[in-house]
Amino acid sequence: MHLTLPDSDEQAAGDFVSWRDGGVLAAADELYWWIAQDYVGPDGVARTREGVAASVPVSPYEERQVLPHERTHAGPKEGRLRLLRATQTQLEPIFLLYDADPVFTRPDGEPAVDVEEGGVRTRMWPVAGGEVTIDTPFLIADGHHRYETAVAYREENPAATHTFAILVSSRAPGLEIFPTHRIVQSVGDVPGDEVDAPGDGITLYRNGRYLRVQTDDDFGPRVVESFAPEGVSYTAYADDAIAAVDRGDAAAAFLLQPVTTEQVAAFADAGDVMPQKSTFFFPKLTSGLLFHPV
Repeated sequence: MHLTLPDSDEQAAGDFVSWRDGGVLAAADELYWWIAQDYVGPDGVARTREGVAASVPVSPYEERQVLPHERTHAGPKEGRLRLLRATQTQLEPIFLLYDADPVFTRPDGEPAVDVEEGGVRTRMWPVAGGEVTIDTPFLIADGHHRYETAVAYREENPAATHTFAILVSSRAPGLEIFPTHRIVQSVGDVPGDEVDAPGDGITLYRNGRYLRVQTDDDFGPRVVESFAPEGVSYTAYADDAIAAVDRGDAAAAFLLQPVTTEQVAAFADAGDVMPQKSTFFFPKLTSGLLFHPV
């Protein structure tokens, strides 16, 4: 928090230098770190997601080495760019997917770092060996603002050619995209068939009844947008969405199925962006364990 959400950019820069010079932060020569995160998802299932931390080249989206799937906003990028200028360090990794089998396996022995935060256990092992090539394009799972900030920083500082990412194979066990259900204050007529409980496809919950939405579109977030609901909020937990309607805090809830990695890749490859809150990659990457000077 001292670095990523500081009182000022100058304070963050001063803290970083103080921690580095005082030995709080240690320099490391390793090219790669293996990262394992043990977590329980919104569905109550325990999993371990694993990937590799690495320095990756920065390039504009037009070069198609790194592809986005969502739209960003100017405000957060402006703040991140000021912080990057002040610290000259990437303070948080970007979460990237690659379409190949995992390039490494977990190293033997005990991890060099083992921490728990917010119910997520993160372990890190240094990876021995030389440089490894992973075929691009990479797909941004999380960190669009951070990546676009790195691109902007390179434009004003051509020496800042790389940024910092956790690379996860789209084929790796433990990688899950969870749905983001829509809680709405109002919505008009929605065609569908009454069912006993949520299931495949899109389910509307309203007035104590479940309705399987009739649609030819298999992309749930886009279908919900087509009904132009008002007062939309989001949750990863279907029970919370249903409870909000039962309490009278909302008029209805759209219960969605998870977006697949194939759907994310198809949008990115076509140069399209998904509706807001289409994907929920959980857990977030743990900040503060690795830093990347630029």
